[in-house]
Amino acid sequence: MRLPAGVILAAFAAALTGCKVSPPGKIERATVTFVKHHIFIGNKSQKNPLEPNAATWADGKEAFSHYCVACHGMDGQNTGVPFADHISPPIPSLTSDEVQRYSDGQLKEILDNGIWPSGMPGSKGTLSDDELWAIVVFIRHLPPAGSQGIPEMYNH
Repeated sequence: MRLPAGVILAAFAAALTGCKVSPPGKIERATVTFVKHHIFIGNKSQKNPLEPNAATWADGKEAFSHYCVACHGMDGQNTGVPFADHISPPIPSLTSDEVQRYSDGQLKEILDNGIWPSGMPGSKGTLSDDELWAIVVFIRHLPPAGSQGIPEMYNH
């Protein structure tokens, strides 16, 4: 007997109702961090071909505001993102030491391919290389954690 797709979908939706993902434990976080840093994120030596100037920053801000702000907030610190604390693994602050320690090539690799098994999608085929590199410049020039940043950051 084959069930209609609607019945299967309804059962799946009902099963998800009230589901809550528990935060990962210390060992899970350490394992994911190790795998993420040492296995998945390549292109460590790739250099950003774009100059980190005002025009590139503005281009990066534009692309970031369209593709990244929903999860990372305009300041890169998840400000104003209501679900940021409920994602597992958590959405990182782009101003954190962990993120800022990545090379430009690694940041582009993350933007291009995403990070599995997190919610970070890849943008391969959606954004051009120049847009990705401009976002890297923007990330490098985000305001420090805990600050409100510069007013130009919030003007669209």
